[in-house]
Amino acid sequence: MRIFRSMAEIPAGFGPSAVTIGNFDGMHWGHRQIMRRTVTVSKAQALVPVVLTFDPHPAAVLAPERAPKLIMTIDQRLRAMQAEGIEAVFLLPFSVEFARQSAEQFAQEVLHNTLDARVVLVGEDFRFGYKQAGTIDTLRALGAQMNFTMEAIAPILRRGQRISSSAIRSLIAEGRVSRACRMLGAPLALEGNVVRGQGIGARQTVPTLNLAVESGVLPGHGVYVTTTSDLESPRRWRSITNVGVRPTFNGDDLTVETFLLEPLTGESPKRIEVRFLSYIRSEVRFDTPEALKARIMKDIALAGRVHRRLAKYGVG
Repeated sequence: MRIFRSMAEIPAGFGPSAVTIGNFDGMHWGHRQIMRRTVTVSKAQALVPVVLTFDPHPAAVLAPERAPKLIMTIDQRLRAMQAEGIEAVFLLPFSVEFARQSAEQFAQEVLHNTLDARVVLVGEDFRFGYKQAGTIDTLRALGAQMNFTMEAIAPILRRGQRISSSAIRSLIAEGRVSRACRMLGAPLALEGNVVRGQGIGARQTVPTLNLAVESGVLPGHGVYVTTTSDLESPRRWRSITNVGVRPTFNGDDLTVETFLLEPLTGESPKRIEVRFLSYIRSEVRFDTPEALKARIMKDIALAGRVHRRLAKYGVG
């Protein structure tokens, strides 16, 4: 998959293409359906399937105080797009100057001149251009002038509920990771470097891998059934993960600590991905480290049962 980070990087003669436009935060189930539709249209018309998205998120530039916490890092989103068959992604740098561009300028310079778009696929509530003056009707009219058709995608429902990034963020923050997983179409995944903790857990309870999280949204404080993967090797383990501040040890810094349910052989991983499958319990303060360790042993037994049940359905 080709990745372009500026208009200057896109070669002359690129395309013709089918382009879907959006922030695609989280690459949830609805986003995946749009990607698949883009690929289907591209195959039918011999076009290049392209995603046009923005970096940074427009709200982070125009209204930082209201900018949403992102569900996925850019790298995670790119991998998900590639898995859906997208062949090129244009990470359009969003700035105040770009936000002043009219809808007509955007369609002419980006869609027509740069990407040679022949089909443009967007959600029904798509808005673009200066002060979001452009609507899907605007896009349809501009397409008639610039040799592309516009396809509006209706909201995607799953189990009767509209899928949206804001709804998924709320579920994650509440710790409802199983339901968030159904909306995402895959488990919530946090990735980052393994960092040194304070060593308290290894001495007094159980040893853990401490994750330096790179994405914005974290599950609510609690203990979760997870899987952990080494991003630099094929190694993968069943695990449980605590998100919180370690109240038993009077902690106040937020940590994401993962305990592997299988032996760690070889070197400790330097970079990991933790996938959240199910909620076990809230994070609580125990009177002693021994009481916490006893509870962790119960959590491990429960997590083992959950892992075995999920494995029957190919989840994990």
